[in-house]
Amino acid sequence: MKKKVLVMCTGNSCRSIIGEALINAKLDDVEAYSCGVAPSGKVNPNAKKVLEQKGIWKDEYHSKNLDEVIDIPFDLVVTVCDHAHETCPMFPRAVPKIHVGFEDPDGKEFEVFEVTYAEIKSTLLPKVKEVVGV
Repeated sequence: MKKKVLVMCTGNSCRSIIGEALINAKLDDVEAYSCGVAPSGKVNPNAKKVLEQKGIWKDEYHSKNLDEVIDIPFDLVVTVCDHAHETCPMFPRAVPKIHVGFEDPDGKEFEVFEVTYAEIKSTLLPKVKEVVGV
């Protein structure tokens, strides 16, 4: 059975979407979801573009609120921005939580999204593997 991981940030338009896509593409025994504490309602076009270029974009990825995923029995919650880390909501059951922060690329040029993608891949994936034991 796959481990379930939730990647949270504030707007759920860049970092958490990239994290969700990377985990789903690179970690065979993990199923990732993402959400925002104040979702923007859209995926940043540059986040989508970098995921498309890497061949891991799925049309099902979208900006969503915690309410859309709260009933999923997560094995791990990861916050990827300081604001989400500080305001991470209470879950209906005990869930391990870790914080792995990344600078917000929103509003910056595409090259910054490529750097963010590389940082999330090299930093977040090993942490998730370690914590969920895959």
